Amino acid sequence: MVGVQETRTVRRKVRLRPVRPGGWWFDVLLVAGFGALTWALAAGHLLDLDLAVRRWTVDHDPAALWWTARILNLLGQGGALLMPVAGGLAVAVAWRARSVRPLLLVAATFLVTYLTIGPLKVWTDRAAPSAVTKEPFLAPEVAVPIFNHQLPPGTYDMGYPSGHVANAIVWYGVIAVLLVALTAGRLPVGAYRLVRFAPPVILLCTTTYLGYHWLTDGLAALLLGWFLDRLLHRVPWNDLPLPARLRGWDGRYPDGRHTDGRHTEPTN
Repeated sequence: MVGVQETRTVRRKVRLRPVRPGGWWFDVLLVAGFGALTWALAAGHLLDLDLAVRRWTVDHDPAALWWTARILNLLGQGGALLMPVAGGLAVAVAWRARSVRPLLLVAATFLVTYLTIGPLKVWTDRAAPSAVTKEPFLAPEVAVPIFNHQLPPGTYDMGYPSGHVANAIVWYGVIAVLLVALTAGRLPVGAYRLVRFAPPVILLCTTTYLGYHWLTDGLAALLLGWFLDRLLHRVPWNDLPLPARLRGWDGRYPDGRHTDGRHTEPTN
C-alpha cells in the first residue's frame, strides 16, 4: 500500500555461549562431586587425610617457604584485590567500547559468589586448621569435622569451602576476559592461560600450607568455583537485550573466553 512504511526491529539472538567441556553433563558432575565430598566429610571420611596434610605442613615450614606462601596467598584477596581489579578493568573496557556490558559481568559475578560461597560457609560450619594453633586452641579432632555447630564463636568456623580458591577461579576468569577485551583480542594465549589458571592452583597450595584451610576445603572450592565459572561464561553478555535508555552504551567488545585460550571477536 502506498504511503505505508513497515518498520522492523532487529533483535539479536540470545544463545548461551559454549564452554569446555561442552554440555551440561560436566556441570552436573561438578555439583555431584561437591555434594559427594561434602557428604563424605559429614560421614567422617577424609578427615584423617586433612589431619595428615596439616601435620606435614606444620613439620615443613622454613621461614623462606612460609613467607613465600604468605605473599602468594595475597592473590586471593577478594575485596582488596580481585573485585577492585576486575571493576577497574570493566570501567576501562566499558569506556572504550561505549558499553555497559562489562559492568554487568562484574556485577553478576559479585552476586553469584556472594549468594553461594558465603551461605555455604555458614551452613557447613567448619573450623579452620589455625583454630588448633590459635585461640581457642581446639584439639585437631574437634576442629576438623564439618557441620560442627557446637563450635564456640571466634573459632574461624567458616572454612568450607575455601573462599580464596573459589573466588580465584571465578574472578580471575572474569579478569582474563576483560584483559582480552581491553587488548582488543590480542592478549597472548600464554598470558590468558596464566591469568586464568595459575592463581587458583597457587591458592589451593598456599591456603592449605599456611593452615588457613583444610585440603578438602580447597578441593570443594575447586568444584564449586569451576561450576560457577562455567555458568558465568555461558551468558552471552554481548547479546543481552538492554533498556532503550542504555542504547548509547550498547556497544560490543571482544569477549573471547574459552578455556583453551582462543579469543573470539564479536560479530554483528
